[in-house]
Amino acid sequence: MKINKLISVFSVVLLLVASSCEKSFEDLEKDPNRPVNVPASLILQGVEYDLYNSTGRPFSAEMRWNQYFCSNYNYYATNEYTWTEMNNHFFTIKNVIKMEEEALRSGADAVNPYSALGKFFRAFYYDQMTKKVGDLPLSEALKGIAETTPAYDSQKNIYIQILKWLEESNTDLTALIAKGQNTITGDFYYGGDLKKWQKAVNAFQLRILLTLSKKDSDTDLAVKTKFAQIVSNPAKYPLLTSTDESLQFVSNNFNKYPSNPDNFGFDATRQNMAKAYVQPLVDRKDPRVMRTCEPAGFELKSGKLPSDYTAYIGASSGEDLADMASNAGVNNGAGFAPGKYSFQNRNRFYTNYIGQNTAIVGYSEMCFNIAEAYHRGWATGSAEDWYKKGIQASLGFYGITNGVNTMTYSKTGGREASDFATFTVNFDFDTYYAQANVKYKADNSGLENILTQKYLAFFMNSGMEAYFNWRRTGFPTFYTGVGTGNSGRIAVRWQYPISEITTNPENYKKAIDSQFAGKDNINEVIWLLK
Repeated sequence: MKINKLISVFSVVLLLVASSCEKSFEDLEKDPNRPVNVPASLILQGVEYDLYNSTGRPFSAEMRWNQYFCSNYNYYATNEYTWTEMNNHFFTIKNVIKMEEEALRSGADAVNPYSALGKFFRAFYYDQMTKKVGDLPLSEALKGIAETTPAYDSQKNIYIQILKWLEESNTDLTALIAKGQNTITGDFYYGGDLKKWQKAVNAFQLRILLTLSKKDSDTDLAVKTKFAQIVSNPAKYPLLTSTDESLQFVSNNFNKYPSNPDNFGFDATRQNMAKAYVQPLVDRKDPRVMRTCEPAGFELKSGKLPSDYTAYIGASSGEDLADMASNAGVNNGAGFAPGKYSFQNRNRFYTNYIGQNTAIVGYSEMCFNIAEAYHRGWATGSAEDWYKKGIQASLGFYGITNGVNTMTYSKTGGREASDFATFTVNFDFDTYYAQANVKYKADNSGLENILTQKYLAFFMNSGMEAYFNWRRTGFPTFYTGVGTGNSGRIAVRWQYPISEITTNPENYKKAIDSQFAGKDNINEVIWLLK
């Protein structure tokens, strides 16, 4: 019996060898390690990861430009707005197209989960690019060798297309869900739940409409009408209902939070918390500052308690780096070389690999966007109610509750258990909200309060949305000076990629000439801001 089995196996091997000898040269030339076709579900994961990884991760350079923290030493980084070229997301959009193609190749219908989310991804990545530079190739772009020098579309037409994609994405998701196609394979944000994705798509559309606030009288864009349609029809346009439904990246032991035990060392002291972020929290006696920051060592040495809001000091992003380095110190405690500025909270960010979830499109942002739109009169509703929801959602994200809240700080600047101490602070939302710099008002101060609270909620979230909101509205206060470079100015755009200058020079020059009188520099104002 064993002999018969061996003969059978040997016969199969001979057949395989014989068949391999008949392969053509073209067959042998194919690399089995580089497959031509990849499942749409696998491509989706790469596209999704770029939502987090290529748009501004926590404690990245983008967060210095958001003025959440400052670099202390120029051999690590600077606080300058010396931008060069924008992030090129066309590579990711190519993967979106490939994902859609692979879904169809596998037998999916023309409207399928990958095509529906593909429209959202196109809108997301084009928004990321166009609001950095201005006009971009779109209608003639991404056609491969069929069109290697695509013409540029105006920024206005790009946003018309973005809104069209988002509307179609919502419509397609509605149709799929109605048919019982509620899931998508490969999704790690929502576990494949298309109902939650639809809410994120519509929350993102609200962001886009607020991005266009300076164009709210443009009849082609119909910003106010579209916003009112979305918020008044939850059956057609479901929206996020809690922080848990936010489109957010969750770090783990494999995909570690950027600040973590592995890079504690000097990494924890080469970055100060920034004044633009810390000061509004201190001014409002906001306990979120105690969750995210350490009290400044110099203030503790002077006798202040960690429960004293004035013990938290942020560095101005405009400060000269030499001065900042001398003021930074090396620890939080009252011992050797205590710093004059607050560092990021060691307990929250350096004792584990998770840190905090990173929102891509967050619930609290959506609440503030609705509040801002109501304040501007775009639709009928209570700006104050949504403003309160936004604040409460952000406070809840940090575990701030009414009553006694226990806080943890590093009394020495280290991160071992023996380095930490706790203290308590009392918090009452009604008392907090009654402050003049918090309470909503129907005048311009109300808008400033909404935008300031949105900025505070954006901390280490949503890429550069904090900067984009500041650029659009002027709120909250950003600090300038020699430390920010650019002659004490904050740049308002990026430059086009070098690849455009070298491979598509004629259309690049037309775009620069038509927008900026031939000047591709970081101080030119794009259409979106005019």
